[in-house]
Amino acid sequence: MNKLLIYQSDFGLVDGAVSAMEGVALKVDLDLTIRHLTHEITPYNIFEASYRLYQTVVYWPSETVFVSVVDPGVGTKRRSVVAKTKDDKYIVTPNNGTLTHLAANIGIVEIREIDKNLYRKETNFSHTFHGRDVYSYTGALLASGKIQYEEVGKKLDLDEILCLPLSEVEVSENLVRGNIDILDVRFGSLWTNITREDFLKLNVKYGEKLEVTIYNGDTLVYQNQIVYGKSFAEVMVGSPIVYINSVFKVGIAINQGSFAKAYNIGVGSAWVVELRKAK
Repeated sequence: MNKLLIYQSDFGLVDGAVSAMEGVALKVDLDLTIRHLTHEITPYNIFEASYRLYQTVVYWPSETVFVSVVDPGVGTKRRSVVAKTKDDKYIVTPNNGTLTHLAANIGIVEIREIDKNLYRKETNFSHTFHGRDVYSYTGALLASGKIQYEEVGKKLDLDEILCLPLSEVEVSENLVRGNIDILDVRFGSLWTNITREDFLKLNVKYGEKLEVTIYNGDTLVYQNQIVYGKSFAEVMVGSPIVYINSVFKVGIAINQGSFAKAYNIGVGSAWVVELRKAK
C-alpha cells in the first residue's frame, strides 16, 4: 500500500472530530500521509458524499485508501464496508449509498464487510463515532499495510452494495433532458447528469445558443437562450453560459456569479433541465 489516507465527512472543522480521526490513524502508523477531500458535505447528504468521491477518486494513485463518513445511521445495523474499485482504490465507508457513483461510473470489483474484531475496543462504550473507531482505524490499518484487504472481513456479493437511484438522461433528435445532480458549491454553477457525449448529439458548436429550460417538478423556474462555450470568460460578466465541466458533464453557470442563487435553483431528481439547440 502507498500509505495515503484520504478523509471525507460531513463533520466540518469547527470541533475536534476530524482531528480525533487523524490521531487514531497516526497511532496506527506515524508514517501515513493524511489528506482531506472535504469535510463540508451537507449534513446527512449521502448522495453528495457519493458524488464527491466520484469527482475525486480517479485522480489519486493506485492503492490510495479513502475514508468517507456521512453516516446518519451510525450505531444501527447498516453495514460497514471496504470497497475496492476497478482502478485499485479502497473506500472505507458505511454501506448506505456512498458507493453509488463509483459503482455506476468507475466500477467496484470487490466489497468486504469490516469484521467487528477490527473495531477499536472503545466502540464497546460509545456507538456514535464510528468515523473514528471503525472507519479511520480500519482505513489506517489498511493504508499502512498492517492488514491486507482480504483480512478486512467477509466478502460480500456485489449486488449487496446499497446504491441510491440515479436519474436517466433522455435524448431525442432535438432535445436532451436530465437533472441537476449537484452544485459547484462555492461558485453556484449547476452540474447536471447530462454527459458530454449525450449533449453533443444536439450537434451544437461553441458560440451557438441553446434554449435552456429548468423545472422544479411541474413548475417552470427558468427559460432562456444561453451560449455554449469552452469557459466562463467567453461571455460577459454576469452572463450565463453552458459548458462541459471537469467531470465531462454539462454545467450551467454565470460568469463571476452564482446561477443557483440568482434563480433559487436546487438539486435532485425534481430539478429537470431541458436543452434544445436554439433556432
